Amino acid sequence: MLAGRHVLLIVSGSVAAYKALELARLLRKQGARVTPLLTAGGARFVTSHALQAICGEAVMDDLWSLAQEAAAGHIRLARAPDVVVVAPASADLLARMATGLTDDLAAAVLLATQKPVLVAPAMNPTMWGHPATEANVASLRARGIRIIGPASGAMAEPEDGPGRLVEPSALLAAVAALFADGPLKGRHVLVTSGPTHEPLDPVRYIANRSSGRQGHAIAGALGALGARVTLVSGPVAISTPPGVTLVAVETAAQMLAAVEAALPADAAVCAAAVADFRPAVAVSGKIKKIPGQPPAPITLALNPDILATLSRHAARPRLVVGFAAETSNVIANARQKLERKGCDWVVANDVSGDVMGGLENTVHLVSAAGVEDWPRLPKAEVAARLADRIAQALA
Repeated sequence: MLAGRHVLLIVSGSVAAYKALELARLLRKQGARVTPLLTAGGARFVTSHALQAICGEAVMDDLWSLAQEAAAGHIRLARAPDVVVVAPASADLLARMATGLTDDLAAAVLLATQKPVLVAPAMNPTMWGHPATEANVASLRARGIRIIGPASGAMAEPEDGPGRLVEPSALLAAVAALFADGPLKGRHVLVTSGPTHEPLDPVRYIANRSSGRQGHAIAGALGALGARVTLVSGPVAISTPPGVTLVAVETAAQMLAAVEAALPADAAVCAAAVADFRPAVAVSGKIKKIPGQPPAPITLALNPDILATLSRHAARPRLVVGFAAETSNVIANARQKLERKGCDWVVANDVSGDVMGGLENTVHLVSAAGVEDWPRLPKAEVAARLADRIAQALA
């Protein structure tokens, strides 16, 4: 899908800029032409010589260069590529994009382009979580800018949390997905998957047996139909489907925040097994066993209801699909959930056997129109059927 495509790669100021070199290599390996644009901040972390060597093209870096403006010009740079990729995107560049500033070549090109723009943020977790950055990202998403990541993990500071640039392989898949054809091309679908982990103390948590296989399969099936898919997942041990944008979370509260940050969307599939409860207090030190004394009681608090929140959200997707994992009265409980949550469909399944963590599933699609009973199928086939039904509903 990338053979013959022209990618404008903008590299801004972040220690993660070294990953842009690998992204450029992967893009060229797939047959894409890569034109590099390096900001002043990006040049603090990678050299123009390295970018030029890997991309095979001169590096664009100066809005006021007569030579560069004569050779390409910021307007031609904005119009020539098939897609503009900003990786990494610093907090500063996100802010200038959101406000429409044009004080350097990157900002001017981003304001002038009418081509798809894919942005991969990278910054300190505190900067990523700041209300100013959240507002800037929400503004960019509302304008159709595609945001991938950031991932969570160890940072350079050293700190830990959301803010890592997603890996080059995931960026490559996201770029390729922009050119995928199918009935869901141009649609944005939000999928939740996996369990949530609710901390008791620094080493223990409340969780469930969800593997994330069904939710991840659904995300992959939707992407195969051409959708732009944002996958918000709790901790799992499976890989992210190609072309899917992963937002990794741990707790229910983090999942709700990530889901709201990903809006607007045309459809949402809430396949995650979100913990209903969390410890009311997560202690800062490990809970110790004291010989001869009974364990201290654990008080639980209700977690936010992500499906109900989405179903009643001001930016509610056109189609909201929930999942009901039941051990008895599957259809009756699913019908009650459909009415209680306010969603459009509920995919109900009996998890009393080997479904959680297994490779197959038997589901019932419950809606206001009635109940469809599907046979026992591999989870990939369940995902494909559901993706087809979503495509029909959004047509």
